Amino acid sequence: MKIKPIGDRVLVKLEEVEEKTSGGIYIPQTAQEKTQTGTVEAVGDDKDVITVKKGDKVMYDKYAGTSVTLDGKEYLLMKMQDIMAIIE
Repeated sequence: MKIKPIGDRVLVKLEEVEEKTSGGIYIPQTAQEKTQTGTVEAVGDDKDVITVKKGDKVMYDKYAGTSVTLDGKEYLLMKMQDIMAIIE
């Protein structure tokens, strides 16, 4: 199954969070804060608003988007205005 965003929406794949610190301490999944960065997987068809492209690494608003799980991977479907920066 594929997800194709429409309008000014963007599909972002969430980054995996490290479970082990550099000191060797394991942090349980429930205690970890969700990352606010991810990779753009698909963009909508509103080319006037969307300024990112597939493959861009982005930083987004903490409470942005709708969470979607597809094939065991987590994604966020969000509006373009919720993306704050492109990470280079």
